[in-house]
Amino acid sequence: MAENFVKQIDRNYNTETNVYNSIFEQYERVVIQSLITSFGLDFFVCDQYGGDVDTIHNVRQVAKDEQMKYKNKKNKEAYNNRGKYDEMKLDYHDTNPIFTTKKSKARQEYNEHGTLIKDVYTDKDLRYTKASAVSKDLRVELDHVVECKGIHEDRGRVLSGLSGIDLANSDENLAWTNKSLNASMGSWAKQKNEKWKKEHGCDAPLSEVDMEAYIREGGFDNYLEKHPEVNIDNPEATKERMLEQYRKSRKAYNEKINRAYYTSPAFFKDTAKAAGKVGVAMGLRQALGLVFSEIWFAVRDEIKQGKEDGKALFNSIAVGVKKGLENAKLKYKEVWHKFIEGAVGGVLASLTTTLCNIFFTTAKNVVRIIRQSWASLVEATKILLFNPNFLPFGERFRAAAKIIATGASVVAGTMVGDLIAQTGVAAIPVVGDIVQTFCGTLVTGILSCSLLYLLDRNSTVNKIIQVLNSIPTVDDIVVYYRTQARLLEEYCAKLMNIDLAAFQKEAQSYSEAISILEDAANEQELNFALRT
Repeated sequence: MAENFVKQIDRNYNTETNVYNSIFEQYERVVIQSLITSFGLDFFVCDQYGGDVDTIHNVRQVAKDEQMKYKNKKNKEAYNNRGKYDEMKLDYHDTNPIFTTKKSKARQEYNEHGTLIKDVYTDKDLRYTKASAVSKDLRVELDHVVECKGIHEDRGRVLSGLSGIDLANSDENLAWTNKSLNASMGSWAKQKNEKWKKEHGCDAPLSEVDMEAYIREGGFDNYLEKHPEVNIDNPEATKERMLEQYRKSRKAYNEKINRAYYTSPAFFKDTAKAAGKVGVAMGLRQALGLVFSEIWFAVRDEIKQGKEDGKALFNSIAVGVKKGLENAKLKYKEVWHKFIEGAVGGVLASLTTTLCNIFFTTAKNVVRIIRQSWASLVEATKILLFNPNFLPFGERFRAAAKIIATGASVVAGTMVGDLIAQTGVAAIPVVGDIVQTFCGTLVTGILSCSLLYLLDRNSTVNKIIQVLNSIPTVDDIVVYYRTQARLLEEYCAKLMNIDLAAFQKEAQSYSEAISILEDAANEQELNFALRT
């Protein structure tokens, strides 16, 4: 095999080393920009525990989780102004028209026709009478399956804007049972509320005084022990019926408040506002990341050059910053594209976070991971679908894989930083934050370089890329015609600079010369014509 041309010129030239240096110069740009953006400029986006939008799931955690706060002050004010349950208790029970009407009809049916009512929980026949001759376990009572006080104090219900009185007295939440069992559940719930308020200084959340807790914590078993006169053949079957009715009522209750809140203008407004805010912040973060990386590389090059030329360090830095800003200005289109990509990724990340918080609470590091994942996916999708650099089919996948790999490295670094934050090191003042950030950036840098090197140098990956590059695509045709159009434009530009008169005169002289040559009858005349 012939010796490498460059090595023939310079015997000290190391091809492999220079290829590696070239690759790692590209990697350095990718990694530095990623680190600057993800760790140096992340303050632009202030992640909140539980996201940026109030959800029913999250507001119900406010009394339980110290980190959870209302995101919208108006929602907090609405809960504080809900009114005291003790002052509205009659509205939920004795004076409520739905509640009283239902009881009156049942009483009338019993008095006029002797109609018995089936106990939803015990499956016994009940009588609507106040006569002491009938034991309490056979006297009918109308039960609010989901407790009225719990509904009134439910932050999720207040967030939805629905009336607690209407929800408590809906058909789905009312069930017939005996007076004895109903009184037992009410007494247990009251004790739970008082205990919670004494321990936490606030009213008990809905989930703390529900029927599932009543059965799980032995409330029903205590009831049976204290009321031996109650004759229940199968207590376990009764428990199952109670739980089934509760879950059915609770499901209907949650569906109503979920539908009311998540289809409300207030929720859409808060969601759009949060998405727009995160989108702009992410766009600025991505754009400034590109600008600062240009400044960094310009300063680095100037310091190297200044060291060779004997220039002062600070002068080299000043010149480097100036050149970096000029380079960024020349790349204004790329900076704008970075802003758009960041904004799109930020909007999608915010919407994803809000969707997640409807079902579970997202921690700050989870929100950050979602943001970084969307930022990488948006950039990779742009390359795959729009191919702005007109890369071959396989190279498109390689470029997209590099972006995703870099994003995954940032995610891994974030997770490492979060793990360190949970150790004793993070508690050390000043040092803790530095160690956390350093370890996160170190992991990100090492992983980024390793994955990028693998994608560029691995033989298997390169074979796959070659196969993909051989697949003809529409982009190949587009690139061909764009190249032809560019060449035609260059040729037309050259034609525009031609002196037409001189060109015509020159063309005429060529035409006359050709005519003379054609008129030559023999070799002597041809030689004479060529000489003249």
